[in-house]
Amino acid sequence: MDISRLDIHNSDIPELCKSCEVRHKGMCGALNAMELTFLSKHTRQISQPAGEELVGESTDIDAYDNIIRGVVKLSKTLEDGRQQIVGLQFAPDLVGRLYASESPMTAEAASDVDVCRVPRRILERLIDGNPELRKRLMDQSLRELDEARDWMVTLGRKTAAEKVASLLLLIATHLDPDAEGEKRVFDLPVSRLDIADYLGLTIETVSRQLSKLKGEKVISITANRHIEVLSFTKLRVRAG
Repeated sequence: MDISRLDIHNSDIPELCKSCEVRHKGMCGALNAMELTFLSKHTRQISQPAGEELVGESTDIDAYDNIIRGVVKLSKTLEDGRQQIVGLQFAPDLVGRLYASESPMTAEAASDVDVCRVPRRILERLIDGNPELRKRLMDQSLRELDEARDWMVTLGRKTAAEKVASLLLLIATHLDPDAEGEKRVFDLPVSRLDIADYLGLTIETVSRQLSKLKGEKVISITANRHIEVLSFTKLRVRAG
């Protein structure tokens, strides 16, 4: 695909793209105005409530979802029906395995999410003609690989207290990567049952460790899911 490069701030950028809060941080930051216009003609913006499946495990991949807002959880299902959460994705991540014919896992909205759904053939066509876009998506894949390896250490070696703190640190860091200072504020995008599943703990243990962090003035909790990190430094230390 031979599309001449234009400045990313060109006035010809589609209006929908101009209003996107994550455009410059995600894959679209590697696209020029003509490429964005081409992409916008083939994509659609979708809002999905928490619990809605975006793509099922072992289903054919015909489109990818670029997260604009919210959190997506990735899970694998065993033959007996047991499900294990294996990862979380945040804006502006791309959901879906590039160049794969079927999805290796289920992607489900952990919170209410907004995504741009991109047809597979369109995105792969853009990737073939744009080395910067290819690099951005490769960087995301490598970051997710590094995080998966770090999470193996968390699950295999860390205490229950460190596991819970590590998850809070992960969420706080990804929901607002540009935040500075000691405080962070967010709503837990997953239930305590999901947290227990993700960490290999019981719900009672998760609740006990959250209460402990609250008692130590590391976090405050309102309405069960609204979290305020009072000391990011202390949370990092608690995460091991």
